[in-house]
Amino acid sequence: MKSIRAEHIRVRFGEKEILSDISFAVERGEIISILGANGCGKSTLLRSLVGIQPRTDGRVYIGEEELERYTPARLARKLAFLPQAAEPPQDMTVEEWVGCGRYPYQAWWKPVSDYDREVVARSLVQTRVSHLAKRMIHSLSGGERQRVRIAMALAQEPEIIMLDEPTTYLDLSHQLEVMELLWHINQTDGVTVVMVLHDVNHAARYSHRLLVLAERGIYRLGKPEEVLTADVMRDVYGVRAEIETRDGGPFCYVRGLLRT
Repeated sequence: MKSIRAEHIRVRFGEKEILSDISFAVERGEIISILGANGCGKSTLLRSLVGIQPRTDGRVYIGEEELERYTPARLARKLAFLPQAAEPPQDMTVEEWVGCGRYPYQAWWKPVSDYDREVVARSLVQTRVSHLAKRMIHSLSGGERQRVRIAMALAQEPEIIMLDEPTTYLDLSHQLEVMELLWHINQTDGVTVVMVLHDVNHAARYSHRLLVLAERGIYRLGKPEEVLTADVMRDVYGVRAEIETRDGGPFCYVRGLLRT
């Protein structure tokens, strides 16, 4: 069953075409990472899939329904989106912030339910931030804050989580922590994950398929061992690279820039 289906997506900014005729599908319970050089339209594609970025042409389906048929609240119960640089509230505790993930299920005239509290508590446990529940957001480190953002997304009880560069600005240990967390969520709960990444090795290790953008379109889409190749690194990133198999998957060693 398809979680997401994109058909012939085109996006223009004025006279400049950013994405041209993008079509692909994401299977339910799959992790897909979107790769490509800076400025190729990765974040634009992700935003177009959730309706934040207007499309010039094309259709997006979430499940079996066209995206435009969803109300904001119903879409939020189906899909959680974590943008790259959203500024968190500074005057809330972690528990309160994660509780914001329950908004799609609540009404202003109804009190917070026991079930809402149960979901928030479970999301805190799942992302290993229960010990931070009473901390203020502004006191968190970058890695802690990212785990809390994912906890808030989980509190929506979504079938799909989309993330725009979830490891940006994190050190190596926190990058791995976030990637392991997303993999765990996918494996234990069957949540579909679509994310934009820069690190090709993280993408290859933690994704079922990779989608590489170049020249406004899909350059390659497939399993990591099919996509992460020396010719892709040369053509898309302009670098010389060697690919080895490690732990059953491809690993890329960048040897330098192409000589001109």
